[in-house]
Order: sequence, then C-alpha cells, then structure tokens
Amino acid sequence: MILDKKTIIISGASRGIGRATALLLAQNGANVLATARNAEELSALETEGRGKIVVVPGDVASETDMALVVKTALDRFGTIDIVINNAGYGVFKNVDDISVDEWDSVMATNVKGTFLLTKAALPTLKAKGSGHIVVVASDVAKRTFAGGSLYTASKYAQEAFMGALRKEVRPFGIKVSGVYSGLVDSHFHAKGHGHETSKNYLQSEDMAESMLFILTRPAHVVIDEFMVHPLTQEY
Repeated sequence: MILDKKTIIISGASRGIGRATALLLAQNGANVLATARNAEELSALETEGRGKIVVVPGDVASETDMALVVKTALDRFGTIDIVINNAGYGVFKNVDDISVDEWDSVMATNVKGTFLLTKAALPTLKAKGSGHIVVVASDVAKRTFAGGSLYTASKYAQEAFMGALRKEVRPFGIKVSGVYSGLVDSHFHAKGHGHETSKNYLQSEDMAESMLFILTRPAHVVIDEFMVHPLTQEY
C-alpha cells in the first residue's frame, strides 16, 4: 500500500484515464476524491472503489463546484496530498468552422478547470509544506496539427500554466508534474473506446500506471515531465 493514507483529488474521473487512475490509486492505499460531471458514472466508480473512493459530481469550470470538491476532501479525509487535473476534451475543426461557444467550452474545461481546482487546493498544500500537482496534458502541448488549433491551444496553455506554477510552488515543497500522452484508446476519440482502429493505442490503464510511478518517487525526486506514446505512433 505505497500510497497509504494519501488523499488524492482527481478530476475527469468518470471514465477513461481518470477512472482507471482513480481505481489504481485506491487499490494502492490512497483515499481518492473523484469528481466529474456525470453523476451516474461516478456512482458506479464509487461502488467499484469499495470504500476508498468518494465522489462529488461537479464541473471543473465552476469555482463553486471545485471549492466544494476541496472542502469535501478536507472534511472526509482531513487533508489533501495530491491533485490530478485530468478533466479535458477536444473539438477538432478548422479555425473557420469553430464556433465561439466551442472555443469557450474547451478552454473553460481544459484551462480554466485546471486553474480552478489547483487554486482551490493550493492553500492546503502550502500550509502543510508538501504536495503534488499533476496535469494530464497531451503530446500536443508540444506540437500542432491541422484541425487541432483549439485543442492544441488549450494544451499549450496548460503547459505554460504548469511552467509558471512549478516555479511558484517549489519553495513550498510542492511538486508539479506534467503528463503528456500520445494516442489512448478511450471515449475521447470519435469512434469510441475499443474500436479496431485504436487497438494498438495506449490503454487508460497504461496511463494510470504512469501516474502511479510519478506519484511514488522518493520525496526528493520530482518528475517534471512524463511523455508516453504507443510504439506505433510517430513523434
């Protein structure tokens, strides 16, 4: 139980990488506070967590919701040790086909959501003089592609946010890690999880194992950036 008594908040936990990570961390002894917008899927996750996962439905783009998530973690477990900003989604269109509403929605989830959950948890982490903030970004925080202007812009913004945050919180003993995944077989893709075209992609469980590795390094070690791809994907 290498994460015994650690309290971890994870967003976007109802499916995919977030769900797999919540389950793996709970299996390794952590107390997990899982949040996402889909209350029904969260409830199923809580059941599978067998008492180690507490769920709070909420929207990462809502300051009120993220304040409630942090309050619930503190009320239930007494502290916060790790925050995993995993919530995110994409819209993939040429620039002139992207609506203003689509732009605002993706930025609200991917960028504002990362900011709001991190901000809500920071006072607790600073006060205890330790902690770990993880942002699940994407390899497209490092590259661009046609039709990806909105999604890549949101991921580049996350990258810049992490870079500045890392410098701000290191004096408080807080680690910041960016996780950059390549193609993952999940509901994120238009053809859905388990489609024939994605059989050689990373699995959500692969990303969960990556997260477990990052979070269980010795206290003096921080993995600033962790890039992972399926062998079949060029980078």
